[in-house]
Amino acid sequence: MQTPTTIQLRTAIEVLNKLSERLNQRASDSAMQLRESPFDNHQAGRIEVTAIEQTSRIQSVAAQLEQWRNELMQQRRQCVSHHV
Repeated sequence: MQTPTTIQLRTAIEVLNKLSERLNQRASDSAMQLRESPFDNHQAGRIEVTAIEQTSRIQSVAAQLEQWRNELMQQRRQCVSHHV
């Protein structure tokens, strides 16, 4: 497997951040469409919890990719400084 470039990692991070934003927006929209009843209030809570769980996982992966990107950038800087 070929190591991704820092640009590819940055793009993946941006895509994950957009996905997280979209999940939050869809959860908010879905909750707003529900009526005021005990069942709907429970359903809205479940939608919110699911969105929080999903965005937390996405943010965790994005943070790991960011760390990998930083490590690759540091390695490349070290290679350049050794060649100079």
